[in-house]
Amino acid sequence: MLVGTIMRKIKSRTWKKQRYFKLQDDFMTIWYKSKKAGNKHSTFSVSDLEAIREGHQSEVLLSIADEFPADRCFTLVFRGRRGNLDLVAESSEEAQSWVRGMRKLIENLENMGEREKLDQWIGDWFKKADKNNDGRMNFKEVQDLLKMMNVDMNEQHAHRLFTTADKSQTGTLEDDEFVLFYKMLTQRDDVLRVFQEFSFDGQKLSKRDLEDFLRDEQLEGGDIQLHAKQLIERYEPSDTAKLLNAMTFDGFLMYLGSVEGSIFNPQWLGIFQDMSQPLCHYFISSSHNTYLMEDQLRGQSSVEGYIRALSRGCRCVEVDCWDGANGEPIVYHGHTFTSKILFKDVVTAVGNYAFKASEYPVILSIENHCGVEQQRVMAQHLNHILGDKLLKSTLDGKAPSMLPSPEDLKGKILLKAKKIGGLEESFNEMAEDSQTGELSDEDEVADIEEENQHRESVRRSSKQRLSKELSDCVVYCKSVHFSNFKHSLIHSKFYEVASFTESKARKHLREAGADFVHHNSRQQTRVYPSGFRTDSSNFNPQEMWNVGCQIVALNFQTAGEGMDLNDGLFRQNNSCGYVLKPRFMREAEKFDPETPHEREGYQPVVLTIQVISGQQLPKVNIKEGSIVDPLVRVEIHGVPMDQAKQETRYIDNNGFNPVWYDTLGFTIHTPELAMVRFVVEDYDKTTRNDFVGQYTLPLICMQQGYRHIHLLSRDGTSIPPSSLFVHVRITEKGMHIKKIAQSVLQNPVKALGQSSFPSGIFSSTHISPEALVQTLKLEEAPHVPQPAPAPAKTGQEDKKLKTKKEKMKERRDRWMNKISSIKLAKEKQALEARRQATPVVGDMRPLADALPELFELIGPSTTAPAARRKSRKNKVPVKRPEPTDFSQMKQSQKRRFLETESSRFDSAVKTLSAKMNPLADIGEQLRKRMRQEEEQGPS
Repeated sequence: MLVGTIMRKIKSRTWKKQRYFKLQDDFMTIWYKSKKAGNKHSTFSVSDLEAIREGHQSEVLLSIADEFPADRCFTLVFRGRRGNLDLVAESSEEAQSWVRGMRKLIENLENMGEREKLDQWIGDWFKKADKNNDGRMNFKEVQDLLKMMNVDMNEQHAHRLFTTADKSQTGTLEDDEFVLFYKMLTQRDDVLRVFQEFSFDGQKLSKRDLEDFLRDEQLEGGDIQLHAKQLIERYEPSDTAKLLNAMTFDGFLMYLGSVEGSIFNPQWLGIFQDMSQPLCHYFISSSHNTYLMEDQLRGQSSVEGYIRALSRGCRCVEVDCWDGANGEPIVYHGHTFTSKILFKDVVTAVGNYAFKASEYPVILSIENHCGVEQQRVMAQHLNHILGDKLLKSTLDGKAPSMLPSPEDLKGKILLKAKKIGGLEESFNEMAEDSQTGELSDEDEVADIEEENQHRESVRRSSKQRLSKELSDCVVYCKSVHFSNFKHSLIHSKFYEVASFTESKARKHLREAGADFVHHNSRQQTRVYPSGFRTDSSNFNPQEMWNVGCQIVALNFQTAGEGMDLNDGLFRQNNSCGYVLKPRFMREAEKFDPETPHEREGYQPVVLTIQVISGQQLPKVNIKEGSIVDPLVRVEIHGVPMDQAKQETRYIDNNGFNPVWYDTLGFTIHTPELAMVRFVVEDYDKTTRNDFVGQYTLPLICMQQGYRHIHLLSRDGTSIPPSSLFVHVRITEKGMHIKKIAQSVLQNPVKALGQSSFPSGIFSSTHISPEALVQTLKLEEAPHVPQPAPAPAKTGQEDKKLKTKKEKMKERRDRWMNKISSIKLAKEKQALEARRQATPVVGDMRPLADALPELFELIGPSTTAPAARRKSRKNKVPVKRPEPTDFSQMKQSQKRRFLETESSRFDSAVKTLSAKMNPLADIGEQLRKRMRQEEEQGPS
């Protein structure tokens, strides 16, 4: 490979050109050129490759199989939507040398640590900037490099960094000097501030410091001590620091940039969901017109579409079958100018790649336009090529009563198509032995997409007949026509699958969302794009997931928001193509996405994201001197009430290390369905913003605290080291009153440590919490929720309560006020011992100010994220508010707060009423408020 090899580059049966291929000395770059093209050449990086396929594993190589043997052929598969490179070596030995070598290089790259990847990235930039290839860079080359890296830097400052890095004083930067220059250029002040805040000496994080950071800021659970030790061992580059059980700033930066420091919780990357539930309880990654590589009118059809979709974890692919020449069924988009491929080649590709990315079942969604004879040929190909992988009967050989689970169907390929009769008839001894069956008018168009139904009805003068051989291949996924939800509830079977175009599905979900959800809890539904999307664009799949549709088919060949959401949802659970639906969408209870607040267990959350900074954003405008003006948009995709988006301000001329510190907040009513999409764009005043990068993930998979978001390109591939640095907090909006009362009265100290209420305002008084409880007579209050389940209500009572949301909120706030007063008084018991040893302990708010304003002080039980702290060295204006909850404060904040409150308390207790009888003063004010509320009547 290092010496170089002449191989044939194959584009078609008639286009076969010789090229000279060579691996560069960096072991990362493949260089090739034509023998006749002079100095013109091309290169690509090993990091661009996804896989190496041996033999005739592409349509192009299959077309020349009679000319070149399989042991001389191989295919380089690139990441994303870039076309493959098909090559033929001069001998089988040369082919094997390149195949083994390339696979080893890809493996080495995947096994690189974070520091090795960064060194590789720095080396790549050095080579780009070293125009004359002399192994060193002068200042002019450095200036050009800064523009390539999206840096608009003052020339004097750039020269100062250059001079500092030029230790040899030669006027040029060599390898180590360039690394020093890069480190000065990429100094992470934002991370340094966090590091110094938690570091006792500002130089390192002791194991105790790191544990505090993981517990208090990252909100990580489990064995924190063990986790801190593992992080030091894994990411700390200094052996001396490891011996001291400490982490330096470099190690801290490496941790935050790793998988464990990313926004996606690594615990959800593997299989973590219950895979033993019926198929209808899962969202299934699904492709529409999988054979198409481009648009729906003139695009190329290729088995590569199936290989790519299955390799991405897709579990439901579509096959449009038509009568072909020589008795062989073909696959293409009927009545268009798209190219045609053989059905048997599609089945072969599916058989070879179905279970490489996931072991869970694959569904072949057949749109059947063939006559009976070629239907029999289809059945023969399915049985012969797929063999035991094809599911041809129920798992236990008995008539089932429900769908099997993905776990039960591992390694199986299911056919979704029309079927003669029902599944029960297969177990009836009196079943017909005829070789064909006639379909009803409704079943005839059950698996035909809307744009083809009219053409088919005109073309056919009689009802379509179905071969028994093909019908017998359909077991758990019979395609049926959908009438309405009432009819379906009475007559439909669990193994029947209805298909909707996006517009019809949208109509059903708007008119009867709850019925749609209930329907999808019993059986499967497929939704596909409108026939008017001739450009292969996609609809937003979220609205279909909101009603529990399992098979939401998208055009995998088209990048954009739709595929970003699909990739984001199915990134969890080991990207196996199956994601378990939330419990309320699997059970008999009705859930309406239009009114999520009416479901049982409703608990909204507040998502607060502080976008801190960006790192090495890619350049999107090829114009010389153009530099990105980045902004970040955060989008929430979920039920209609949750749909929202907010943006940061844009940063002028800095795509290298922009800093925002902008805080965005969202209230999310159905967090189980919510998707969060981060989009970075290049701001443009006159035209549409240019796309820079994105990352999408489910809300439930987000890690809290300080996290990096590793951006993806438009086609979903990684673009290292481009990232965002953010701070994330997810808090409950409101807390259940019964839960608060029970936790406070049973264990006030523990309850206060877990809640988001302000610290105890009675902590420095001699008030007995038991006396206060007796004064308020809480247990006799008629409206306090009881531990026992609420009595069943009639439909009219439910309707009445639902129409009085504001009154219910007032009642919740009122009792929140009362119960919180008790909680705050109870804190005095836990702090009494320490109060004796120090003049100031606890949250000493002045009674004179606090008591009259008690209702205002006790707000919703959500707090803003932990405040952005001041750096020891760099004082940047703080934009995040400090927490009001004493239990969430850091030591320095506690000291400042207590000093202020001590002086305020001294003046407050000098009031006459407080001196005479503090308990009576408190009780009188609270009784007065209760009387006022009771006079107003129940809400």
